[in-house]
Amino acid sequence: MEKRLVINADDFGLCQAVNKAVVKAHTEGVLTSATIMANMPAAEQAARLAKGLPGLGVGVHLNLTNGKPLCGAGGLAPLLNRSGEFKGSAAALSVLSLAPGVGKAIRAELSEQIRWVIDHGVKPTHVDSHKHVHTIPRIFSMVCQVARYFGIGAARFAYEPRAVWAVPWPLPAEGQKTKARFFGVLAQINRLQNHDFFKTDAILGIAHMGKLDASFFRAVALYNPVGTAEIMTHPGFDESDEGERSGLGSRRRMELEALCSEKTKDYLEQGQIKLVHYGQL
Repeated sequence: MEKRLVINADDFGLCQAVNKAVVKAHTEGVLTSATIMANMPAAEQAARLAKGLPGLGVGVHLNLTNGKPLCGAGGLAPLLNRSGEFKGSAAALSVLSLAPGVGKAIRAELSEQIRWVIDHGVKPTHVDSHKHVHTIPRIFSMVCQVARYFGIGAARFAYEPRAVWAVPWPLPAEGQKTKARFFGVLAQINRLQNHDFFKTDAILGIAHMGKLDASFFRAVALYNPVGTAEIMTHPGFDESDEGERSGLGSRRRMELEALCSEKTKDYLEQGQIKLVHYGQL
């Protein structure tokens, strides 16, 4: 069985330090893909950089929990704080998305974020989302609708095999195994809703978020149980850079070092793993 791997950097456009890291991880490392946060401070820079990286697959990191919406307040008001920014609660989002008015506004915001990326000269290869909010069943149906409208044929399948949470894999990050299990259940529901957008068999990196070092990539090369997988990464530089809101901090630099490590490159080559992006699946 041929092993194919999409290595994606989330949060492209979050801040200049993340943008710089994405470029480095692609040009000097094994990164094959990145997803732009259209409503974040460095999104325009990310779009400009993406157009100069023809080998990098670029998608949209749909965002309903951080920053200000591109559509303005309107029907999204229940999701926003007094500063007009998303409150950051995925749990509240899942409930409020059921309200007809809010749901209509969410669909409009998803469309606007994708349109923004296209209008800035980038043809999206796929969509995923900040904090995996696209896996919320009500929102996933909207994502499928707007992705189809814009001619995007792939979305992140957020199912992580349980085998990666145990030996011989590295120890998962604290608390992340529970999150991986939860999003895996939602991903299976998503597959029942509409499986057409799923081009991978699984995702890797949820349970190990913030702990993706060279030893993790060694485990991927040796023990990855599926044919086509995506690895979710979050490379970066300075934890204090303006726009850093994820809490990953210095762990972003560790992931960047792993993506550029000669050991990582050797592990993947020895494992005969083909590196691709979503546009090549």
